[in-house]
Amino acid sequence: QVQLVESGGGLVQAGGSLRLSCLASGRTFSTYAMGWFRQAPGQEREFVAVINGSGGRTRYVDSVKGRFTISRDNAKNTVYLQMNSLKAEDTAVYYCAADRSQLMTGFSRNYGTWGQGTQVTVSS
Repeated sequence: QVQLVESGGGLVQAGGSLRLSCLASGRTFSTYAMGWFRQAPGQEREFVAVINGSGGRTRYVDSVKGRFTISRDNAKNTVYLQMNSLKAEDTAVYYCAADRSQLMTGFSRNYGTWGQGTQVTVSS
């Protein structure tokens, strides 16, 4: 079982960029699909993006397509979320999560391991 630690959040102006990182422990990182979710105050956790174990397949929620890019470096046990053209509505706590089944769904129940989250605040 992996353990996950996110970093890279912060305060940025609308139109700016941030790159989130999620470092995983363990030697089986490449066997997990890795997802990013976010949760804004008073709202349910929302799927953002997912990447399969090899890094060859990705999926995104429509609201971030063309702005966000998920990638991974299995040699570094790290998954990234590059966020460009940020909007105020992207403000949320961002979580990375691991899915051993590699179903690559947007359902949080399919992800068995979660990080602690990192805050992203976009000022308008």
